[in-house]
Amino acid sequence: MRITGLARPGRIMLAAVGGGIIAAVLAPPAWAHVEVEADKPQAGAHDVTLTFTGEGESTTAGIISERVVLPAGISAADVRLKKAPDGWKLTAGADGFTVAGAALKPGQDARVAVVVAQLPSDSTTLVFKTLETYSDGKISRWIDVPEEGQPEADNPAAVLKVKPAAAPATSAAGPAASSGAPAAELPSSASPLASARQEAGGRSNGPGAGVWIAGASVALAAASLLVVRGRSRRTGS
Repeated sequence: MRITGLARPGRIMLAAVGGGIIAAVLAPPAWAHVEVEADKPQAGAHDVTLTFTGEGESTTAGIISERVVLPAGISAADVRLKKAPDGWKLTAGADGFTVAGAALKPGQDARVAVVVAQLPSDSTTLVFKTLETYSDGKISRWIDVPEEGQPEADNPAAVLKVKPAAAPATSAAGPAASSGAPAAELPSSASPLASARQEAGGRSNGPGAGVWIAGASVALAAASLLVVRGRSRRTGS
């Protein structure tokens, strides 16, 4: 009985530890505290709306600003505000932009939408480091860049996955025409103009010219004969 009594607490403790381990293993991963979405998730896309959602974590202070650091290939000058909490304004910076205004209610998420002129065409993973400021002065820095195969960072930055850029449109013309290569030239003998010239030249020096010359010679001879006969008749008379 003593052995049974001593073993029971051990079994209870083991079950509790085992349950804690199972709960930790099966627990879902922590969500990013700043998320970003795109209406056109494709590299190189134009006029893309990016929506940032910053989770309000404080129960005593509200969010007053979201500062976003833009990835390479996107300039702050190419970003304009589309939607934000009432009264919030966008200010461009050297490496990104800030949207700020009156404090939100404690626990309320900050949702900001901006339009980007064009996404980079050479990247399918865009990282947006974000600094979230509260009305009590606290700053949540979501700036850790996730690494492939590594556990989730404590303060992960917002990451946008996009499809590869669309392939460039090809011309309907054939390869030779599209490459600008000159068309093959016909030999001079095969050229229609050259053939016409040769034909015309052949006519000018061919049998037709000989016939005209022979006819002219006969006519000249006949005229000479008539002249001689006329002189003979006058002499005989």
